[in-house]
Amino acid sequence: MNDTRETSPSPRGEGQGGALSGHLQGGTHILPIRVYYEDTDFSARVYHASYLRFMERGRTELLRAAEVAQSDLHAQMGGLAFVVRKMVIDFLGAALMDDVLTVVTRPKDMRGASMTLFQEVRRGEDVLVTAEVTVAAVRNGRAVRIPDHLRAALGEPA
Repeated sequence: MNDTRETSPSPRGEGQGGALSGHLQGGTHILPIRVYYEDTDFSARVYHASYLRFMERGRTELLRAAEVAQSDLHAQMGGLAFVVRKMVIDFLGAALMDDVLTVVTRPKDMRGASMTLFQEVRRGEDVLVTAEVTVAAVRNGRAVRIPDHLRAALGEPA
């Protein structure tokens, strides 16, 4: 009889193989996402704001894959959080209901209190959306330096 304790996902979404969290390939995070009815507009194409949610999940799962949960950062570092400061996005194609997409996320640049990430949403080999997203580390509404352990975990870009 199989012992399911090792293979069942935990309530935090961690599980064997990290299926819910995607995976790292080098310094790049890969997250598969299926398009559901709720992600689409009246034409059954993905609504533009849904791509923002998909990319948010990609950024969150990049941190989780680097063994840094945002909830832990917030709880253990006096309320540290990341906020989106700037996003440059290019819509190149449309996804449809039931498509399986891949959100690709990789750090591009890291400064004192901010980091820029490059993201793509793909369907197979087709790139549907690209974005450069700058996030700032904040505590109590003020910018703070990104913690050194997080810099190291993400393999701070040169």
